[in-house]
Amino acid sequence: MKGKRVIAGILLAEILAVTLAGCKNIDNTREETEKPVITLGSDNYPPYNYLNEDGVPTGIDVELATEAFKRMGYQVDVVQINWEKKKELVESGEIDCIMGCFSMEGRLDDYRWAGPYIASRQVVAVNESSDIYKLSDLEGKNLAVQSTTKPEGIFLDRMDERIPKLGNLISLGHRELIYTFLGKGYVDAVAAHEESVVQYMKDYDTSFRILEEPLMITGIGVAFAKDDDRGICEQMEQTLEEMRQDGTSLKIIEKYLDDPQKYLEVDDLGY
Repeated sequence: MKGKRVIAGILLAEILAVTLAGCKNIDNTREETEKPVITLGSDNYPPYNYLNEDGVPTGIDVELATEAFKRMGYQVDVVQINWEKKKELVESGEIDCIMGCFSMEGRLDDYRWAGPYIASRQVVAVNESSDIYKLSDLEGKNLAVQSTTKPEGIFLDRMDERIPKLGNLISLGHRELIYTFLGKGYVDAVAAHEESVVQYMKDYDTSFRILEEPLMITGIGVAFAKDDDRGICEQMEQTLEEMRQDGTSLKIIEKYLDDPQKYLEVDDLGY
């Protein structure tokens, strides 16, 4: 009889432990769902933001944003947007911020910025058999870019004396299309963030050659509306810097990119 009581006591203790653990999980879930939501707008731009096999947003920016906003007391909702309408969406309040490998260069007066939190090279890539080896070789050639991106502005404005006059500049709405155009020979070259080019080659088992001479080295930031005075932008900048200093950003970036430390060398970018 005594043995049965011991067994019953053990079972009761286990039931109480499971029940208490369940209550704790429910409390944690409730706490998360009660946090205010930040809506972050981005497009499909691996390795910074893309949908995994389960259709869930993932990538460098998704992980950085999730951790940063969690520290700030928010939960984040990452939504896919029409990248060409990003400024309109953030100014209307439909989204709270833009974070998708977004270059700050030339846009400092257009938004309120948190960053830079990553340094990125804008580069030109060509097919391996191409006779293009430097930027000056692009004269008279056809080049594809994603519309409303920094490379589009660089080749349209031609403020940099290194940029020659192209034969045609083709702006396409989706990042993947520029590489398809290059692979099929519709264009002679493409221009984009180096990380995007490298990721595409990994994903589609193809090979392009990246020119050694970069278009520019730019800072990547989080963009809020110019008149956003909630203080979230400033808090985000401080939190991202804390994550850079405590090693969190490095741990996230190294999941996706080789030589992750070079992407965190943002102090000399001049912003």
